[in-house]
Amino acid sequence: MAKGITKRADDYAQWYIDVVRKAEMADHSPVKGCMVIKPTGYGIWEKIQARLDRVFKETGHVNAYFPMLIPESFMKKEAEHVEGFAPECAVVTHGGGKKLEEPLVIRPTSETIIWDSYRTWINSYRDLPILINQWANVVRWEMRTRLFLRTTEFLWQEGHTAHATYDEAEEETLKMIKVYRDFAEDYLAMPVAVGRKTDAEKFAGALHTYCIEGLMQDGKALQAGTSHHLGETFARAFDVKFQDKDKEVKYVHASSWGVSTRLIGGMIMTHSDDNGLVIPPKLAPLPVVIVPIYRNDEQRELVVGKAESMTEGWDPLFFKIDNRDHYKPGRKFNEWELKGIPVRIEIGPRDVESGTVVVARRDTGEKVTLPMEGLLEKIEALLEDIQANLFKIAKERTEKNTHTVDSYDEYKKRIGDGGFFQVFLDHDNPKVEERLQSDTRSTIRCIPFDVEEEEGECMISGKPCHYRVIAAQSY
Repeated sequence: MAKGITKRADDYAQWYIDVVRKAEMADHSPVKGCMVIKPTGYGIWEKIQARLDRVFKETGHVNAYFPMLIPESFMKKEAEHVEGFAPECAVVTHGGGKKLEEPLVIRPTSETIIWDSYRTWINSYRDLPILINQWANVVRWEMRTRLFLRTTEFLWQEGHTAHATYDEAEEETLKMIKVYRDFAEDYLAMPVAVGRKTDAEKFAGALHTYCIEGLMQDGKALQAGTSHHLGETFARAFDVKFQDKDKEVKYVHASSWGVSTRLIGGMIMTHSDDNGLVIPPKLAPLPVVIVPIYRNDEQRELVVGKAESMTEGWDPLFFKIDNRDHYKPGRKFNEWELKGIPVRIEIGPRDVESGTVVVARRDTGEKVTLPMEGLLEKIEALLEDIQANLFKIAKERTEKNTHTVDSYDEYKKRIGDGGFFQVFLDHDNPKVEERLQSDTRSTIRCIPFDVEEEEGECMISGKPCHYRVIAAQSY
């Protein structure tokens, strides 16, 4: 166990904060609930941005930017939307030393300001679809915060699209939740359940919401991404109409979808251990660190020189030679392990003589000796293996902690131990969900896409059900 990191088994919540702080991911800011994202944490966010931005553009989307200050009247135009976000809104009432004529809301999400623009952009079916994404920050006035998982200000991307028909908007909504699923599993190495939220849990103003849900090491679920079919909700609120091919004037259909820096929190809780952070190689800002080992200036020149010649032609963003003289090798090993660097290469005078290096992998701690010749290809293959192994471990853990339960008494006894629970619940009945949350502090996380038809009785109301939903306690 690394110094200063609480064991997961002793206090999981404190372990998480210790890892974030000790790995130099982020710090609390002077403003309660906000965070300072340090280079290690921001480097991971840059990797997330780079991959998702490419996928968004490959699927036809373009980036734009809209103001972070939204007239309060805009938020009030859609009743369900304002009701859902009112408790979380931060409002600016003064500017330039004077009281504003109309208060301005600091964006908690951008549907309203974007659809005001769409009103002037859309006139004909020829103007559709509009496929826009925005990388931005948002503010939601949270009462209970935790670094990366839930902060007052956070970074995210939000897609906002406009379509001629319901079916086109639905296709877009489904396409993007699948993009998030693929990213979570291929890059975060985090297996997720994919499905639809219940009406009680859907986005304020949406017809329905799709989500991806990961299961963390403590058995709690984490909503890691959402995609919303908004129908004509915001088009009607902002009077966004178009003339179709048949000359008929119609309202525009919409989707919105987003992921945030919460993904970093999910990555930490999925893979990290009592020794610190573990980063999947595809998201590592620094995949490889080389630690030269020497006792004097002559050895230093030999070993560092060999490390430099050995890596000639390597991508400079792929590796770092840690030749800091004021730290001993053991201190460096601990530091890079704590920061989750996927691969550490050790090279000393004997290694130079033998033409080999010692390679340590962060996921298992295993060390192997490899020849310097062809080292880059071997390291790249090792990184692929680490990525696959992290997903395999997380997948097996999720499967092990996914339970099928029919009795509410049994559910109440077991839910505190964590896990995904496949259960019969009348998800269309708000009173069922209210009782579930009141009794167990758990919720229906999603109605899975891949659920099989099965007859059973709701474990609370006794009403006949035709398939199981996934319930869990969550972040």
